[in-house]
Amino acid sequence: MTILHVSDLHFGVPHRPVVAEALLRFVEEASPAAIVVSGDLTQRAKAREYRAAREFLDRLPPVPLVVTPGNHDVPLYRVWERFFAPHSNYHRYIAPQLDTVLDLYGAGDAPGLRFVALNSTAPLAAIVNGRLSDRQLDFAAAAFARTPKGARRVLVIHHNLLRPGDGKPVPPLPRSPHILRRAEAWGVDVVLSGHIHRTHLAWSGGGSAGDDARGLPIVVTGTTSSNRGRGAEVGRNSLNLVAVDGSGVDVTVYLYRQEADRFLAHENRRFTRRG
Repeated sequence: MTILHVSDLHFGVPHRPVVAEALLRFVEEASPAAIVVSGDLTQRAKAREYRAAREFLDRLPPVPLVVTPGNHDVPLYRVWERFFAPHSNYHRYIAPQLDTVLDLYGAGDAPGLRFVALNSTAPLAAIVNGRLSDRQLDFAAAAFARTPKGARRVLVIHHNLLRPGDGKPVPPLPRSPHILRRAEAWGVDVVLSGHIHRTHLAWSGGGSAGDDARGLPIVVTGTTSSNRGRGAEVGRNSLNLVAVDGSGVDVTVYLYRQEADRFLAHENRRFTRRG
């Protein structure tokens, strides 16, 4: 089963409609088993931006969809709303819950997937860098403890848990070493996230995909449909196809090519577990 991993759509001023249309065509061709949108659906959390995001999500094929909010999905300048109802538009247009669990069952003997998505936005404490509370980590622990037998475990958050390897440094989510240690204890197979606007594939304990296993596979996609790419992806848009199997995680990175008006495969990386 293949997961389509996209992030940082940024409906609003930075959004690139032509790339979003290419994304819809890509989804039809790739036929993923599930789609993950790891935050920043909007630029300024405005109702009109959320309506556009909702209309886009409704055009996706009817496959399981995992969505989590990003820091741009809560108001920045509308201070009253940020303090007292930061996720009101997200709840109205996207989903009623912020921390979610979704099971995807494999066909025949194929293993299924359990997705646990945690809301890492922190409108009061850290508008940019985010937070995960102990309550949320306990929620994830309980959810992964109930994983169906044989199913692989996927953790989805918006914020990065590692510093990216290129471009301007972006601080990782506060307490990231603690979060990663707990995720290892939960038996997580892969972490999917966004936020840094460029692809980053690495082991949580150090080293790039393809190196010897050290910790968990961390898979970050760039901005899939905005003009806010960073590092090696300035002016670029990207997405990942992620396959989780018994021996590891296979990631194919796709970049949007303007001359072809489509997403084309850029590189493939493999995370192979020890043993």
